[in-house]
Amino acid sequence: MASTARREPQAFGPAWLDRRLARLLPGYPRTALCVAFSGGLDSTALLAACAQLPHAKGRLRALHVDHQLNPDSARWAAHCRRTARALGVPLQVRAVRVPRPRGASLEAVARLARYRAFAAGLRPGEALLSAHHEDDQLETVLLQLLRGAGVAGLAAMPQVAPFAQGLLARPLLELRHQVLAQWLASRGIPWIEDPSNADTRLDRNYLRAQVLPLVRARWPAASATVARSARHAAQAQRLLDELAAGDLGKASVGEALSAPVLRTLTLDRRMNALRHWVVAAGLLAPSTRRLEQIAGALLDARPDSRPQVAWEGASVRREAQLLWLRAAPPATAPARTPPRDEVEWRWARQRTCPLPKELGTLLLRADARGPLNLDALPPRLTARARRGGEKLRPIPGGARRALKGLLQEARVPLEVRAQLPLVFAAGKLVAVADRWLDESVQATVGGQRRARLIWRPADWMKSSEAVRGQV
Repeated sequence: MASTARREPQAFGPAWLDRRLARLLPGYPRTALCVAFSGGLDSTALLAACAQLPHAKGRLRALHVDHQLNPDSARWAAHCRRTARALGVPLQVRAVRVPRPRGASLEAVARLARYRAFAAGLRPGEALLSAHHEDDQLETVLLQLLRGAGVAGLAAMPQVAPFAQGLLARPLLELRHQVLAQWLASRGIPWIEDPSNADTRLDRNYLRAQVLPLVRARWPAASATVARSARHAAQAQRLLDELAAGDLGKASVGEALSAPVLRTLTLDRRMNALRHWVVAAGLLAPSTRRLEQIAGALLDARPDSRPQVAWEGASVRREAQLLWLRAAPPATAPARTPPRDEVEWRWARQRTCPLPKELGTLLLRADARGPLNLDALPPRLTARARRGGEKLRPIPGGARRALKGLLQEARVPLEVRAQLPLVFAAGKLVAVADRWLDESVQATVGGQRRARLIWRPADWMKSSEAVRGQV
């Protein structure tokens, strides 16, 4: 990213924007552009200027997110379609439903839903352009400071950052809102005003209407100087991110993190690495209190205790000596509970056994080299979900092993464990999905009737687990 120490003249327009994008975006002007278009003044100015870029044709489009929170949201979406059509820019409208969890900020939840919609709609290699400007940056820094944010929060909004399959760029961060308003008004391009912007019960609106006029009366250059402080914080945060990336590289075990490796770090470096791990996964960073719990009590708990720390939208669970990060299911989704039903399987008549929908399907496939001895199976088998305490002997002549220990050693994620069907013969566990067979049903050299047990989870077309470790 180019240095921002020298400020450009605030003469907004297509030529100014063309220079800014050339500085910010690698590969510009060949880079495909997508404007986050709300229909408000700032994003309308950005879209109108983008439409006049010399290289915009075929490389520019817009996305509008309809939160469906305001009765007029459909009318706003229609306005955005008309404006984009008049500017000759293709527009996609994505409607989202914003959950309202008790105690959560509606502003924050709506923002999260909006960026998830943008991420889902962004194409590979495309740059999403946001119309945030210098006054927005001032508001963001002050709000973060009042909320007790750390360096990452005080860095506020970066000019360019990786996002979804491409980049998120904010080319207007060095311009005042007033400059955009004057440019748009001089061209007679209409925009919409969201009446909620006047609601001073919302923190940002209160700051904008009641506090910042007094700040600017005393310190007219407040937007520029605070933006400079944000850039200093961003520089410090980049150094912290580099440190975190190195620490995570040593602690990573696939998608998980090694608890013993994390324990070798100081508490500050441990928390820095964990925060970076969560944010890099596209999840909301945990609060300082939750982060301290992960870096402290969760890491220090007994290896068999399976501790978990959860926060809005995510959780970290420790399984044996590994930490797993998981996104929370949507707020509207019912909690999944493993079925308790037992299914009888007369395998000689029907080689496919449909299970309760959470468990998927089991099937037997004849295979001259298969590990399963069909002659060792009784005519009737029983399939069901885990209930705890199950054991089997997976290695001939070896010890009987608790299924829990096998799953931990194999680092099977918790959500997969809940879906694993178990197969019993006369009450004895003989197979765990297509992962392990008990010694009593394993084929031996010279066996005539051999087969392979295959498990297809409910979402097997999407899951790599469906093609792993078939026995």
